[in-house]
Amino acid sequence: MNNQPLEALIDVLSHSADIIHKPIQILGHPGVLIYIPTITDSIAIHEYILSPLQAEAGKDWDDFAARLAAGTAFSLPYTETLSHTEAADHVVFGKPVLFIEGNPAFYCFEEATQYQKRAVTESQSEVVIIGPQEAFIENIGTNLALLRHKLKHPDLKVRQLVIGEYTKSITCIVYVEGLASQDLIEQTERKLASISAKGVFGASYLSESLNTSFTLFPLFQFTERPDAVAASLLEGRIAIMVEGTPSVMMAPMSMISLLQSSEDYYQNYYAASWIRLVRFSFALIALLMPSLYIAITTFHPQIIPSNLLITIASARENIPFSALAEAFVMELTFEALREAGTRIPKPVGQTVSIIGGIVIGQAAVQAGIVSAPMVIVVSITGIASFIIPHIQLGLVLRLLRFPLMILGGTMGLIGVFAGTFLIYAHVVSLKSFNTPYMEPLAPLIISEWKDTFFRFPFPTRATENLPFNPKRNPKGAGK
Repeated sequence: MNNQPLEALIDVLSHSADIIHKPIQILGHPGVLIYIPTITDSIAIHEYILSPLQAEAGKDWDDFAARLAAGTAFSLPYTETLSHTEAADHVVFGKPVLFIEGNPAFYCFEEATQYQKRAVTESQSEVVIIGPQEAFIENIGTNLALLRHKLKHPDLKVRQLVIGEYTKSITCIVYVEGLASQDLIEQTERKLASISAKGVFGASYLSESLNTSFTLFPLFQFTERPDAVAASLLEGRIAIMVEGTPSVMMAPMSMISLLQSSEDYYQNYYAASWIRLVRFSFALIALLMPSLYIAITTFHPQIIPSNLLITIASARENIPFSALAEAFVMELTFEALREAGTRIPKPVGQTVSIIGGIVIGQAAVQAGIVSAPMVIVVSITGIASFIIPHIQLGLVLRLLRFPLMILGGTMGLIGVFAGTFLIYAHVVSLKSFNTPYMEPLAPLIISEWKDTFFRFPFPTRATENLPFNPKRNPKGAGK
């Protein structure tokens, strides 16, 4: 009897205490069923594999062997392979493998995997008051089901790849056929297939391989909300899902989309437009306010109204540091508080952030280390950074704030304006899959402003004017 394939498989899976090798008898022929009970559905094994084998007792072997080869011996789908390494891959994926002595083939069952997963809950990072509350989880099958619940159309397509030498992470490219550019889809699939990595644990691992530009700014959009992904797919974008993470990556994208929130589309369009204008304004405040304060108080006090200038001067009278040093101390302190609030367990995280900020700010003013106006400026800046709905853009603005502060403290308003111009020039030059990053501002496309600074009523927003729609750009958004 030829048992070499089984011995090779056992050798590959050796020293793994959680792998079961269950001996069985099939019409007088010895066999073994190999599986991992912690990630395999035991009910499916007994109901669809072991019970049918017991029912074969007393029947003809040749008839069973013929049905086994034809793929009709079991109601559970299975595939046949001669490779022991491929069989080992099935086992570690949670798929039982059957080997019958004297037969060189392995029979790998496809639908018996059962991983532990959490229930579908609301998103913690993208909260909306009005609108769907469900969010993606770490199971890619559940995530695809949530998305298909939103888009019930046969044109919703899914392409699957396996990435990672050890993790073998299932990765799906999701798009709507006829809306997404075919060039974009094929380009993304080629890049994903060419990724060589030992492990992939999230979509952010892939973004660095797909991104060819050296920039701080995020060229992909991440979300945990099925409704946000569905809306993006209808705009001609694609979504990339990775097993093991609730974050879905979407491309192409623009900076404008990072300043928009799902909440905008569930509110009255007047209220949504006002909130969006506030959000855009405070994004600029988060980037420029400390540097402008430093530049004006240090080099251009004459542009400050007299009464306010006197107040600021009296507050800074006994401060031993320059405005630039003050700002650096306070900004770094608030960055540390923000990070501490994130890492500390949730019940006490917000308390530490709020109380720590108040206590440190008040103590620093009373000790004469920093001035009260600087505490106000840094506090407003911190609040402004939290208004930005997507954390990737908020982090970039927080990082760019420091070089602008240095420019403001050394060169005044000229330095701030020069730094801002360089940032804008860089952003305008960026592209996300050959789609201009600042579209529809650069290049200027007035017809798409219906969903930029303002949120126009849905009847006035024609489908052909949605961003990234190939009906507007015949060459395709991702070519």
